[in-house]
Parts: sequence; C-alpha cells; structure tokens
Amino acid sequence: MSDERQPAAILAGDERRAFSRRAVLLGLGQALGFGVLGARLYQIQVLDAGRYSLLADDNRLNVIPLAPTRGRILDRFGVALATNDETLRVSIVPALAGNMDLALERLSQIVPVPADERARVVARAKRQPANLPILVASDLTWDQIATINLMAPELPGIETETFSRRVYHHSKIVGHVIGHVGAVERFAMGDDPALRIPGVRIGRAGVERGMEQTLRGQSGIVRREVDARGRIVRNIARTEPLQGSDIATTIDVDMQGWLVERLSRERRAAAVAIDVIGGEIVAMASSPGYDPALNTPQPPPPPPEPLRGRRRNRSLRTGQRVEVAKPDALFNRATSGLYPPGSTFKIVTALAALEAGVIDLRERIDCQGTFTLADKSYRCWNRGGHGRCDLHRAMRESCDVYFYEVARRMGIEALASMGRRLGLGQTYQAGIAPLSPGVIPTPTWKRGKIGRPWLGGETILTGIGQGYVLTSPLQLAVMTARAATGNAVVPTLVRPELDKARPQFARLGVNDRNLQAVQRALRAVVNEGGGTGARASMSDLGIEVAGKTGTSQVSRRSANRYQTSLRWEERDHALFVGYFPANAPRYAVAAVVEHGGGGGAVAAPLARELMAELVQRDPMRKPAISVSPPAPRPSPEASGGGSPDRDGKGHKA
Repeated sequence: MSDERQPAAILAGDERRAFSRRAVLLGLGQALGFGVLGARLYQIQVLDAGRYSLLADDNRLNVIPLAPTRGRILDRFGVALATNDETLRVSIVPALAGNMDLALERLSQIVPVPADERARVVARAKRQPANLPILVASDLTWDQIATINLMAPELPGIETETFSRRVYHHSKIVGHVIGHVGAVERFAMGDDPALRIPGVRIGRAGVERGMEQTLRGQSGIVRREVDARGRIVRNIARTEPLQGSDIATTIDVDMQGWLVERLSRERRAAAVAIDVIGGEIVAMASSPGYDPALNTPQPPPPPPEPLRGRRRNRSLRTGQRVEVAKPDALFNRATSGLYPPGSTFKIVTALAALEAGVIDLRERIDCQGTFTLADKSYRCWNRGGHGRCDLHRAMRESCDVYFYEVARRMGIEALASMGRRLGLGQTYQAGIAPLSPGVIPTPTWKRGKIGRPWLGGETILTGIGQGYVLTSPLQLAVMTARAATGNAVVPTLVRPELDKARPQFARLGVNDRNLQAVQRALRAVVNEGGGTGARASMSDLGIEVAGKTGTSQVSRRSANRYQTSLRWEERDHALFVGYFPANAPRYAVAAVVEHGGGGGAVAAPLARELMAELVQRDPMRKPAISVSPPAPRPSPEASGGGSPDRDGKGHKA
C-alpha cells in the first residue's frame, strides 16, 4: 500500500515544482512587461513631455492665416495709380457645415451657385483640411449678405467676409510701369501661409512685382481651438494683418500720359526719361501698351459670344477671354526689350579708348568708306568716307571706320569693362520687374553661350554697337546719365521715404579730362554742322542738348537698299540718347523706334519732343510726395482673444 502511494506523492511534488516554475516565469514576464510599459510611460510623460505637449497643442490648436491689404501705389505728386476696393464674398468651412451638399443647396437659394461649382467645392473639401474655408462666390450684394447672416442658424459653416480687390487708375497710361497682380503659382505658395488663402493676388509685373514684399504687408493669424473631429470650439487669439506700405513712384502721371500718347503714333517704340542727379525715372513708356485693369477680378460677365475672324487672347491668366489689339502688348520694351545699341554705343567705345590710352584727342584716322581686317571689309555708313577724323569729328559725324580702328586697338575686354561701368549688361534694384540684363559680350561669354572662340571682327562690330551686344532703353538712359555726370547713377521708380535722403552716387573713376572730351563731342553731335543729331536740338528754347544717334541694322538686306523699299521687319532700329542742359545736366533720355529707320531722322525728333515736354513740365522742380512705413504690427499677446463677431471673418484677400 505504501509502495503504491509513493509514486503518486512524487508525481504531485513534481507538478507543484513545475507549477512554481511557470508562476515564476509568468511573474517575471509580467514584471518585465510592466517595467517596459512603465519606462515607456516615464519617457513619454516625463522625459519627452515638452515634445508631446507641443504636438498635443498642434492637434488642439488651429492657425488660420489672414491676408493683409496691399499697399497703394501713387505717382510722384500723390495721384493714386493702384488702390483697393472692398467687396463681399461667401465661403464655407467643411468642419462646421456637416452635410456639404445640403449646405450648398441652401446657400444657392440666396446666392446662385451652379451645380458644377458646388461639385468643385465638395471635391476640394475632400482634399484639404476640414477647418480651412473654401471660397464659394464673390461680388455679393449687401442684400445677399444680409439674407445669409439672417439665416445663419440654417446655414452652418457658411461665412461672409470682405476682401480687397485691386483697382487701377490711369491704367492705360501706366500699365507697363505699375504692372498687375495675378494668381499665386503653386511653387510660391510655401513662402507665406497667407498666399494659400483663396483669391489672394501677388505682383506679376511692373512695380507690383518689383516691390512685392513691401506692397504685400505682413499676414495675420487667428488661433482657434478645435476638437478631435476638427470642429471649432473657440477663438484663442487674433493678430490683425499689417497692411502693405504705400509706394510713391517717381513717375509724373501727366508726363507719362503725354509720352504714351506720343509713342502710340509709332508701331513699336519705347522711351525713358531719367533725372541724372537722383536716378529718378520721371517717365517710361512702351508701345503698344496694355491695361492692367483687365487682370483685376470682376463680377462674373455673361458668357462671351465667339469672335469670328478676329484675334483673341486670354487676359493675363484670369481665364476670361478678351480681345487684344496686339499680341505683344504685354511686353515692356523699355525694361525688357533688347536692341543692338548701334552708334549710341560709341560713347562706351570712345571713353574706353581714351581710358586705355590707345588714342589721344589729336590723332586722326583716315576713313575711305571701308575698313579691312583679315581680308574682310567692313563698311562705314558714309560710303564715300569721312576723310581724316579725330575723336570729336568721328563722334559728331558718327564715323564707323574710326571706331572700328580704336576697337581693334584696345580689344573686347576693355570695351566690355567700360560698358559695364556705364551700366550696361546688368539689372538694377529699380523697383520694377522683370528687367533684362542685356548682353555685353566677351570671349568667355561666347564660349559658354555658343561654344565658339572669339573673332577679331566681332570686336570691331561691338565697337559700333552691332554684333552680339544688346541693351534695353532703360540701360541706354542709365549709360547716358552716367556719361553726363561721371557718377554711377542707379535708376529707381520708387521715391525715398520721408526720413531718407536722396542717394549720393559714387564716381565712375573715369579721368575727368577724358570724360569732358566725350561730353564735348556729344554736344557737337546735336549743335555743330554735320552732326547726326541736329533734329534733337532745342536751340530755339535756349537750351543746349548733348546726345548721340544710333541706327542698328537688323537685316543684311538693309545694307544695300533704302529703308522705305524694305519690309517693315527688315528696316533698321532708330535710336537716340541725350541729356540736357549740356553744361549742367538735369535729365537724360533714351528713345528707340523699332524698325524706324535712321536714328537721326526718326528717333532724334521723338527725343526732342520728349525733352521739350520735360522743359515745360520739369517734374523734378515741383514738390513731390513721400510716404512713411506703416506702424508696427501688434503682438499676438496684445491682440486678445478676438471678438466673437469676427470669428475668422473680415480678412483681406
């Protein structure tokens, strides 16, 4: 009996020991698990508390950007050129609307919203955060706004707000100068959260683009507390946006109006007038022009009827189709048009040669009508030749052979260096965009651009403003202002603020004797017998003008035929640059008439009219307006919690 019980007792003991081991292992496992869990909780709640608190706040708080109102643009005497017009619109917040289809259907009973537009809003609500508003309709009437506010309990998520629409004044006159605003490109949306607000516009051309950061202002924010489903609980703080600064331009709108009207008589032309003391551009126009008001959002027009047999074009990315008289009207030839400067470049060549010491004022070079280099002949515009010319006569009568020779002597690098010193081949911080830098060619430039070596014949062509060299009318005006004063004049379209003095430009570092020799030659171009710029003279007004004509060849056919026998696009460009009074320079001008023919015959009379108008109006001698920057923006702490009646409403777009 005892033998039978002994194995059973041994078996029971083994089971107890096995159970104890399992209990210990299980306990250890539980302890380890709770230890890991406790360590993780300690890490999250203690060690990483700051990080997760920020993440929790990000989930709890929602920041809505508020777009500022753009600053105004004024002319130099305070005439408004671009302002803002307050209009009304309605948007929907998906997080508050609940059933989007039902909310939009109720809204369409007050504000007509087509079915396809409702579908677009619903589709967009699925792609973006539910707390961000979606624009539904613009240009509402006060009756519609009142009805929506009255029926607010039945229209959850529907919000009315005001926004700013850009309004342009004298727009056909200052279109190219002021430019226009347009929709924000996708790649630029990350720069400023306010740029993602529906309907926001940024500068796309002219001063609107060149002074975008100043005009745009600083965006504001509304901080809201939201629940786990994204529904708005309350407003926490509101920082009002800071309106953009007003810009006082240097343009005289009356002078500008005269210039635009005068250039409209030409098929394509551009002209610039600049104050040589402070670099202020008092008039700058390009023809044909355009009206930037076409780009401002307008009340929805009726569907346009098809135009038959007439050219159509889209109005500056708005999607609205409008009739455009000329397809290139949007192109600002004054700042972006690039032309061979022709003989106006001889100012650069003469000054570079004198500085390099390759010629002196007494040396004469014989012109027989042609110049030979490496068995190739280059003609002078005067086929019979000018005879023996010194610098004075060569500039006065625009002898090509003389400047071929001096360009050959000094080489392309000296020419290019002087061209850059006189403001060519570069852009300026002038408050306008876009600007074309042009081309001042060098062997390195040609190798990188074309992949070919530089040739000696290209140097002599550059010396008379042909070949690869390209300049804009604005650059030619700057070149003339620098040659007139010896200062590194920088152009500007923006007047200094009240507390800022006019700029003091550095000297060019050119020998005064050489500069004066070139200035005397430029006076001879207009005022002495045989001068090519006689038609720019203002001797009848008692004012001496200094200047230089230019005729740039654009087709080989024009070398052997009269201009009038050529097609318009084969004719030479006509150019003139000048400044006055010659003894105490005040204004510099540049005029370009595309395919106009001879510079002395076409561009010089145009420049003379412009200079005579400047004498009569003399904008620089009249009191001009200056503006001050806006007051600093209040901090978020100082803004308080925001009033309930402005919960997310009233921002500018």
